[in-house]
Amino acid sequence: MNAPLAIRRCGLVTSVGLTAASSCAAMRAKLKNATETGVMGTGPEWIMGHQVALDQPWRGLIKLARMAAMSIREALAGIPAEHWIEIPLLLCVAERERPGRLDGLETELLSQIELELGARFAPHSAVVPHGRVAVAAALHQARQFLAAQQAAQVLIVAADSLLTAATLSAFDTQERLLNNRNSNGFMPGEAAGAILVGPASRGPELRCQGIGFDLESAHITSEEPLRGDGLARACKAALAEAGCAMHEMDYRIADLSGEHYYFKEAALAVSRTMRTLKEEFDLWHPAEAIGETGAASGIAVIALADAASRKAYAPGPASLAHFANDAGQRAALVLHFKEA
Repeated sequence: MNAPLAIRRCGLVTSVGLTAASSCAAMRAKLKNATETGVMGTGPEWIMGHQVALDQPWRGLIKLARMAAMSIREALAGIPAEHWIEIPLLLCVAERERPGRLDGLETELLSQIELELGARFAPHSAVVPHGRVAVAAALHQARQFLAAQQAAQVLIVAADSLLTAATLSAFDTQERLLNNRNSNGFMPGEAAGAILVGPASRGPELRCQGIGFDLESAHITSEEPLRGDGLARACKAALAEAGCAMHEMDYRIADLSGEHYYFKEAALAVSRTMRTLKEEFDLWHPAEAIGETGAASGIAVIALADAASRKAYAPGPASLAHFANDAGQRAALVLHFKEA
């Protein structure tokens, strides 16, 4: 069994808050802040989205870098910038298959973030281009760094936006956006977040105790019947690594953002992994407040689980987080809040 990872600090920038604390409070209250994006849909009507309001109307890579830098400063508060060179940064960005994906995500964004911060990170920092499953993949890589003693702690950062004109137009043409004509869709958004992870300690902390991955052949753009097998296998792998069962989880928290396909998949995955009936099994989805934020959704999920545990409004200490991207990649995490 792999050693658990401790979530030491979180940073989060969303459309409903510019810090983890304010964003999580808004998500708990189910506040929403969707506005017109300035892109006309096929309706015709303005496409709505969850936009992050900064002090200037930045767009593209520079806005991603600014949001990421804000979340990093929050997650690394108390650590002098001259010591950041000892911390590897794993940067989670949109998958390469994303329609309208920004150029430079893998070649320029990390250096722009460092320029924005005026600091450098460890030479073995890397980009993880897997969209909604990227944070889970980064946690797996961080665990390898720690096990190999390549770092004492690892910074996982995610920055993503679905609010570019090309991305909005593509998803609108595919009838995947939520609007007055389509209830089976998602509200696009943007966000950035950061989590500092390290070995488990004696203090109160949220721990990642299991990680699982798999592939779903019946992904959202395929014509195969959906059985939820890929997500079920990812959940089983994470639970097995953590040494527990699905019925021992107190609640679920996921990247679901409104499309019926992914809610059906989540239900099927539970039916294939639950062996003891539970009267209640909450399913939380931060996208209800912040919209579909792509790669950043993983940080939002972890930050909300951490805040809910620390502020004692979670149903219990154990949660199952799961993620799915359009290409068929599936991931699951077993999270457990350990009291001091």
